[in-house]
Amino acid sequence: MINKIYERIKKFIKENYKEIIFLVLFYIFMTFPVPYYICVSGGTIDLGKRLEIEDSYTEKGSFNLSYVSELRGTIPTYLLSYIIPSWEKVEIEAYQYNEDETMEEITARDKMYLNDANQSAIYVAYTKAGKTFKVTDQRYQVYFVDERASDEIQVSDELVGVDELTDVSLETFKEYINTKNAGDEVTIKLRRDNKDISVKTTIFEEEGIKYAGLAFFNIIDYETDPKIKLKFKDSESGPSGGFTLALAIYNRLTEEDITKGKKIVGTGTIDMDGNVGEIGGVKYKLMGAVKDDADIFIVPNGNNYEECIKLKKEKNYDIKIIGVDNFDDALDKLSKIK
Repeated sequence: MINKIYERIKKFIKENYKEIIFLVLFYIFMTFPVPYYICVSGGTIDLGKRLEIEDSYTEKGSFNLSYVSELRGTIPTYLLSYIIPSWEKVEIEAYQYNEDETMEEITARDKMYLNDANQSAIYVAYTKAGKTFKVTDQRYQVYFVDERASDEIQVSDELVGVDELTDVSLETFKEYINTKNAGDEVTIKLRRDNKDISVKTTIFEEEGIKYAGLAFFNIIDYETDPKIKLKFKDSESGPSGGFTLALAIYNRLTEEDITKGKKIVGTGTIDMDGNVGEIGGVKYKLMGAVKDDADIFIVPNGNNYEECIKLKKEKNYDIKIIGVDNFDDALDKLSKIK
């Protein structure tokens, strides 16, 4: 029986080997990775579908995130970027903090950026709206690993302790590292996939400052009143939606509807002081807002704003562009919209 199957397979390959070779080569051509991402025009996401707040106010318009679609670089997408004017090649190095980082680590860091942006948005919106909230938990996750640190440490590992110290904060971790000398070895305790691990790494020094070669995000969980629930998809990541999310949360927490019935699309990072920061790929985000018939596009002042104004003039876009420096600036300018 086995011999008959073997003979049939052998015969099939012999009769169709040219087609098989072609299909294999075609598959390799279509999927072979190149060290680029291909940025293309994105779209918008209605934050009403990502946000739930208990007993919140309603709105006539909407706040929307703008996003850029990023295709993984393959031979076909790379070649098409030379043909399609709106497709732009970005070297993968632009996403890496060091050349040894994997795609998985880049993706994990982008997820942490999203979490950081979300917590800043909640903090700013609830503070400005005069609502109550409290910190229930803090975690410290690795988002950068220096090339001189142990290669056993991965992006998204959670800090647990160092040497004999446990449950450390970022402050106590830095204080402990500063008690060491350059060249000393320490054992850093981390949590990965709900398992605790210990990794040895060496302290180094630059300009009088001692390092373990790691940088961390401070991930904060809040208990809010009213309660809030965010529902982002696994495919969504990055920090550029923080500012618009803060506006959307604030609008649900306060009686006055600052959308005034408009479809408002925005982009920009936000910190806990309410400052709005510039982002990459802003022209693609404006394209996406125009494609989805937005009335207003809110963008950080500076290079982002200037790039959008230039593109609006070149393409004759029918959309109002507002540049802002911080959260209060955005509220002030939105209040003047007719």
